[in-house]
Amino acid sequence: MTTGYTVSQLRAAVADAVRAPSLHNTQPWRFRLHDGGIEVAVDPLRGLPATDPTGWGARIACGAALFNLRLALAVAGTPATVRLRPHPAEPDVVARLVPDVPRRPTPTEKSLYSAIAHRFSNRAPFWPDPVPAEARWRLGEAARAEQCWLELVIGASAVNALAEVARSAHRVLERDPAYVAERVEWIRSEPAPDGVPAAAGGPQSEPQDLLPQRGFGGRNRAPGRDFEPEPLVAVLGTPGNTGTDQVVAGQALQRVLLTATDAGLGVSMLSQPIEVPGAREALRMSLGRFGTPQMVMRIGYGQPGRATPRRPVDEVLDLPVVPA
Repeated sequence: MTTGYTVSQLRAAVADAVRAPSLHNTQPWRFRLHDGGIEVAVDPLRGLPATDPTGWGARIACGAALFNLRLALAVAGTPATVRLRPHPAEPDVVARLVPDVPRRPTPTEKSLYSAIAHRFSNRAPFWPDPVPAEARWRLGEAARAEQCWLELVIGASAVNALAEVARSAHRVLERDPAYVAERVEWIRSEPAPDGVPAAAGGPQSEPQDLLPQRGFGGRNRAPGRDFEPEPLVAVLGTPGNTGTDQVVAGQALQRVLLTATDAGLGVSMLSQPIEVPGAREALRMSLGRFGTPQMVMRIGYGQPGRATPRRPVDEVLDLPVVPA
């Protein structure tokens, strides 16, 4: 009877975990074996002091990686029991996974796992095709399955109100030279294992755009390729806003993203209204929701997104030292 995970199981699962999204593709996570369990931790050396001074974004990213890890272990027939923030003396450790009773993966686990390799942020304009009601329902159910809520912003007036909050937050952030310099630092014009390649950065923002776009060095877009005038916008939220809530939000975010990918949808994330406290509160009030918004997403059909690079698995592992 297996009493703990092995190094080979850790390596195999982490190869999928690292395909999670992160702010500026910093990949702020580390994984280790400890007393037979797999632990996921924030990597403090990969923080974004100007963009993410509280560590919210790093915890969201680690939660997303944790969800991929859970899927990979379940599909391998070695599902895990998860405990969040298990060590009070080690706040950077966001989760501990220990083996649960072996079982076959569910159809949902298998379909979501298959979507991991095809999930990319899509920063390009979407086609005008509407997202059908069944797909919208699936996205909401994905958030609820991870104890979060997903509010779909419907109607031109509601979308315009959200867009104004997002644009206002974007203007506040862009006035901070440190914030701008930090983003530029993570743009990659040459092959690299992290950061955002300019080719994956989406088209340059233009004055008529409804929703703000981060400047990642993308190209000017061709005439007639404006962003959709009435995008489907979704806001993911949690009941609270503790560090644990943020890890939970990261898991829900990844489940929503993989559900969207499985449905043939593209998603881009807008965190500007989350990064500015006043904008986040204005967003919450405009939705009439209790709890805390954790991510804004633009969802639709379009050309496939572009993959961003990932660091080798060995670079994110902390393995036990074997005595000589």
